[in-house]
This record gives sequence, structure tokens and C-alpha cells, in this order.
Amino acid sequence: MSRPTSTPTLQIIQPGMLTTVQDKGRFGYQRFGMPVAGAMDAFALRAANLLLGNPDSAAAGLEATVLGPQIRFLAETRIAITGADVAPLLDDAPVPMWQSVSAPQGAALTFRRPQDGMRAYLAVAGGIDVPIVMGSRSTYTKAAIGGLDGRPLKAGDTLSAFQAPPASTRARRMPPDAIPAYGSEQTLRVILGPQHSAFTRRGIDTFLNSTYTVSIYSDRMGYRLDGPAIEHNDGADVISDGTPMGAVQVPGDGKPIVLLADRGTTGGYTKIAAVITADLSKIAQAMPGSALKFSAVSIAEAHQALRRQQALLDAIAQPPPAASIAVVVDGKVFDILNARGAPLTLPTQSAAAVQTERGEARIGDAQFEFEITIKRLDTP
Repeated sequence: MSRPTSTPTLQIIQPGMLTTVQDKGRFGYQRFGMPVAGAMDAFALRAANLLLGNPDSAAAGLEATVLGPQIRFLAETRIAITGADVAPLLDDAPVPMWQSVSAPQGAALTFRRPQDGMRAYLAVAGGIDVPIVMGSRSTYTKAAIGGLDGRPLKAGDTLSAFQAPPASTRARRMPPDAIPAYGSEQTLRVILGPQHSAFTRRGIDTFLNSTYTVSIYSDRMGYRLDGPAIEHNDGADVISDGTPMGAVQVPGDGKPIVLLADRGTTGGYTKIAAVITADLSKIAQAMPGSALKFSAVSIAEAHQALRRQQALLDAIAQPPPAASIAVVVDGKVFDILNARGAPLTLPTQSAAAVQTERGEARIGDAQFEFEITIKRLDTP
């Protein structure tokens, strides 16, 4: 089986604070002690890839933390930027987020300070080509595997992208009312357990009725939270067991830790709850100093929230309907047909800025031929 071809597409001019290659994660190897890693905000990365028609299950993009990189495009491509609002600029012109846009060869992409959120995601048509390690392209820096040599990106790095899928030329965007707003205060829905019985009633009440602050001692492995101590029944230690994404672990000092993408595969502290999948984006985008509260929900409610999130991703993965060209005579609409007899439609965004189309339409008993010049409004 031949390997898909790729082309040098991105050159890192400045790497930013922490920029790594990530995909959905490294699944199936936790039993060997290998963390999942992957994007902290999986929803944002998946959305970026789907906006470009990239395969949702495998495409890798860039995760930029707080201060984004400076990138030069070595080849013309299409990109989508999601996650934290980092006010991106393409050759000093603002780039709309949460939609697919063109990036010309030679253009420079820069980011300003985050306006809302902590982590931004850059997807490129076709997905970034780095070696697959244990089924994933994600960077896990503590073991120096995945991504580009297992490390954060640095100035001078060049990244290739696979051949763009045909669907990447179709303009897609997230509905404006569905774009997340992160803010500095969030309420995270949780499922209690698996060891909530190890806490006193007062401890559980403290957890669900207090405001916690994200500590500066937080990273991709987990977020330490400052706030009221959570009371145990009889100590914090348990026999080590699995640690899912979003598990809320409470060590002996009673201060909760939310385990995230680079978490260890097992842990020996009691876990009072787990953040539901649909709310993991909220904590992934929380800056140190952000305020967090927890609200217990049922498993059925968690499933419903996840289905709503998946439905949104499914919707943006669909190409927009083609706009047909027609004529109106005496209030009646007649489609103009192309040479194949199909309705003539507006060209995609990737087509030439000015182009001429030929078509014909039958109006009453007469047949008419049309020559239509189509010019995009952004064309000088």
C-alpha cells in the first residue's frame, strides 16, 4: 500500500509559547502505560478539520497555547482556526475564525494575545503529515514521542500537509450562535464517581457548592484547583485504577485536580467525579485564575449533551447547498441548465474570481441561451 503524498506547507517562523502537533489522541495503549495525549479541546480541533473536509478520525493540526506561533505558508492551501479567540492575522489582515479560508503561498499567519480562551487550533486542508506513533500523530512531550520529534515546535521547523480532499474547496463555517464563548467563569457538568462514596456528605456538598480557581500549577496533564478542601471519609488513597479524561481526583490535601489529555493512565487518589465530555472544552480553554464551579448531572443528561455536540459537528461537515442561477419572467422562476442538463450553479470559492458560464432555459414555448459573467464582489 503506497503512502499518501504530502507537500511542505508550513514553516514556523516563531513557535509561540507552546505549539504542538495534535490529533484526537493515542487510544488503545493505556494498558501499557502510554497516555492518550491528543488535543486538549478535542471539539475545537475536530471542528477545524471538519470545516476543511479533513477526516475527523485521523487528521492532525496545531494546538497553540496562549501565545500563538508565526507561520509562513510554503504552498497555497486552505485553513481553519478554532478554539481560543487569538485574533489571527493573515498578512496583517484579520482572519475569520471557525470557518474555512484560503491561505496563499508566501502569506504569513500571526496571532495576537488571546481575547477569549487559552488554546487555539489550526487545521490545514489534508491534515499535517508527521509520523504515526502507536496509531496517532499527537505529541506527548514527556516521552518525546509523536508530533515532530516528540517536542514542541521551534523556529525553522517545516511541516508538510497531505493532499487536500476535494471537499476542502467548499466554504464551510460554524453557525455564529454555536461558536463557544469561554469567559473567565464556567460551570462544568459532572457525573459523580467512581469513588464519591469515599467522601463525606459535607465533602460532596463542598465540591458542588464552591467556586474553585485554576492554579498556575496546571498543564496538559491536569488542572490543579485552589479553593475549599473536600473532606474524605477515611483518607485519599485507593488501589490504582484507570483515569478517564476529565476525572476529578482529590488527594490528601482535599484540593481537586482535573485530569486532562496528558494524564497518567492510572491513579491512586480518590476520584469524586468526572467532567462530562461535552464540557471538556470549557476547562481546556480556562486560563489560570479562571473560576470553575461543578454541577452534578445524570448519565442520560451527559449523553444528551454529547449528542447535541456531535449533531453540530455533523452539520458543519456537510457542504453548503449550491446556489442555482435562474431567470425570473413575469414572477415565474426558470432554472438555467448547463450543457449536461443540470441546473447551473454559482462556482465554489476556489474557482476563478471572474468566469463566464453558458446555459439555456426553456421559457414557455421558446428556448433561450445565456452567457453569464460571474464576478466575486471582493474582486477589484
